[in-house]
Amino acid sequence: MKITFYPLGEAAVKCCFDEDISAALTNNIQSFCNKLNHHKHLGITEWVPAYDSVAVYYEPWKLSYEQITNVLQPIANEMDAHYQKTKTVITIPTVYGGTYGPDLENLATANNLSTKEVIDLHTKRDYLINMIGFLPGFPYLSDLDERIAMPRLENPRQAVPAGSVGIAESQTGIYPLDSPGGWNIIGRTPLKLFDAGKEEPFLFEQGDYLRFTSITDDEFKRIQREVEVGTYELERREESQ
Repeated sequence: MKITFYPLGEAAVKCCFDEDISAALTNNIQSFCNKLNHHKHLGITEWVPAYDSVAVYYEPWKLSYEQITNVLQPIANEMDAHYQKTKTVITIPTVYGGTYGPDLENLATANNLSTKEVIDLHTKRDYLINMIGFLPGFPYLSDLDERIAMPRLENPRQAVPAGSVGIAESQTGIYPLDSPGGWNIIGRTPLKLFDAGKEEPFLFEQGDYLRFTSITDDEFKRIQREVEVGTYELERREESQ
């Protein structure tokens, strides 16, 4: 496993994996982060995984750049090629179309599909979270069916509601907060992806899988109420890989 280190400002190092983006790469990044967690080296404060790299932050008054790379290289060498995180699949209830998904019809037309066909294709598979970023809790999901791929909007919206489910190129994702955005919005989930007031603020993490399921407007409102009062039970299943 080849990992190249680059300075990232004065208090971080970027660990770049020399691999194409894939489920195997995401697994290797998870293995590297797992090793970091076990080592808990004095001076390392946190790490942030991305598509093909991990940013490791450290205290520069305790470690120099040379010292931090000397710490990280053995960790990279110890990575377990057979490491497998348990496959966690989280169900994301979603209302498609209408005011919840204003781009659904345009996306269907552009791909010579009906809106029902788009929904069926979007809900038929488990999507790997390759990384979380852009906004706190925003999942970048791979393995979108190419038949429903769509370029980003030429004119991004100034406001996209939290929970909006979008497609951009060959990825799908969910806006965790109200935000400007240029993804094609095909639906919305009532789930709260990020809650700063909770001890664990994120609904999921890199390496988990999401599966979308179509719900009605009434179901959306019911789940939304349950989420608000804390009674909603997230549907989650564990599978061996």
